[in-house]
Amino acid sequence: MKTGYTARVGGSASAGRATGVDHPAATGLSSSVDHPAATGPTATVTVSAGQGTRAADPAGPAGGKRRRRFPATLRRRPAPWLGLVALAYATVQLTAVVPHIGHALGWDEGVYVSQVDPRNPAAYFSAPRSRGTSMLVAPVLAVTSDPFVLRIVLALLSAAALYAAFRVWRPLVGPGTSALAALLFAGLWTTELYGPQAMPNLWVALGAVATTGWFLRTGVPGRIRVPGRIPIRVPGRTPVTRQRYAPWWMAGCLAATALVRLPDAGWLALPLIGAAVLVRERRRVLPWLLGGLAAGGAQWVVEAYVRFGGIPQRLRISGATEGGMSPHLNLGNAWRALNGPELCRPCTVPLRHPELTVWWLALPLLTAAALMVAFADRRRGRGGTDEGTGDRLPRPADAARPFAVTAVPVACAASLAVPYLLLLGYFAPRFLLPSYALLALPVAALLLRAARAGTPVAAVVALAVAGQLVSQYALLEHLTAETAAVDHRYRLAADDLHALGLHAPCLVTGPRALPVAYDAGCASAETSGNNRSVTTRELLRRAGRQPTVVLTVGGHRPPRYALAWTPHALPGTGGWTAWRAPSRP
Repeated sequence: MKTGYTARVGGSASAGRATGVDHPAATGLSSSVDHPAATGPTATVTVSAGQGTRAADPAGPAGGKRRRRFPATLRRRPAPWLGLVALAYATVQLTAVVPHIGHALGWDEGVYVSQVDPRNPAAYFSAPRSRGTSMLVAPVLAVTSDPFVLRIVLALLSAAALYAAFRVWRPLVGPGTSALAALLFAGLWTTELYGPQAMPNLWVALGAVATTGWFLRTGVPGRIRVPGRIPIRVPGRTPVTRQRYAPWWMAGCLAATALVRLPDAGWLALPLIGAAVLVRERRRVLPWLLGGLAAGGAQWVVEAYVRFGGIPQRLRISGATEGGMSPHLNLGNAWRALNGPELCRPCTVPLRHPELTVWWLALPLLTAAALMVAFADRRRGRGGTDEGTGDRLPRPADAARPFAVTAVPVACAASLAVPYLLLLGYFAPRFLLPSYALLALPVAALLLRAARAGTPVAAVVALAVAGQLVSQYALLEHLTAETAAVDHRYRLAADDLHALGLHAPCLVTGPRALPVAYDAGCASAETSGNNRSVTTRELLRRAGRQPTVVLTVGGHRPPRYALAWTPHALPGTGGWTAWRAPSRP
């Protein structure tokens, strides 16, 4: 026969705890204790028989001396693993990446940065791009256009964003799992290389992690399950104090992601909207999802009508710019470009270091294993645990179940990978950063759970993680040197143009016009290709008003309209030539 007691406690809202509570002996009796001075919320606590009541009695035994609380400053606190991961991420960027690529900007970076740089003309902004990256760097460009300063700021911002994004998951998976997931993601060479760059993919990844985490934290506050099967109902208060603000944070993170890259935000939102429609307790967040997506995409939609004639027209032009968005199995290109180059278009390069692609081939297997474990836990009715410490995690009954905590990020990762693995005909390793960030969460939980099986397994897991980090750092050194060499070539070409007397206002056209023109302080224009922005007639008209050059590479001849222009070899660029238009009085 089960025996127990039920106690009704009134507490002071200002003090944050109940005082002066006397408990009867645990013999099946019931007691109701009311305090006249209590003005705060009340809590109904039901405790099973056999569970000690001394820990719940802040005043000690009836009539005894009040027991003093242990000083808060001396209580055991968990190690700030996630903060240490973010600090290490910033350190790697500032020491291994920024010193090498801080002298110049890359091709796409020049496009994004030029939109908000008051010192240089804006480059052509093609249909697939979104303005969020330009808005991100705008405060820095308002002060200085020094690439080195910009990279330092972005390195610090990306480390802070890494911490903030994975911190959202701490109440869902625990501090150990969230920290390991951040480490696995931050340890990739793509994450480290693109942290200090003005590129959208990393920010989409961190926005996806934060959006998905807040979506899972949108449970209705109410009944709390705590270890030992003690149901506690606290009206208006829950252990997850930010629970009531979760829809706002979710909508804000989704809006920010859409502002950075609207197509990716749409693919991210699809599984979340589907879950909100299918799961009754999630339907109340559907307006927040749609509102966040609409708020972030409003600027893209307005620009679609202003510059391209409407949304269908912009989507059509975007598809043409990407080489045609149609069903296309792109897994082979993704595998070949995994360890570089940064852009594989057309993707005819051989695979570099096949032995360092094992993690990528194992990622689907680890994800499937994590889903199977989560499903098995659901069948057994097992509650949430922190796989890093083994502690049970208190969670609202209406909050995310363990299976959802695993399944939702996997579904979002798969959705985000669809356009890059099934619709494009070329590949860049940065394309899958959002999917890697989301899959790091269930994989981290699986690894920590396996490590708890025993010391030998834990040692194997530790060695595997360490080996992955070391191999990715080796790739980072190699690819950082490649990126630095390419950016340095753009800078040398710009310096050579200055030596030829080309100064703003000026115009540069040709296959490498965009990055070189930005470094030289000139405008850029193209008469053909994905970045076509002017006609030949308009280009010649502008060439008659300002200094103009056509860049060619590899000994190629210039376009027909520039055959009579004066060629100038650009030293140090590997065979680039600048064909300068004749000066007109």
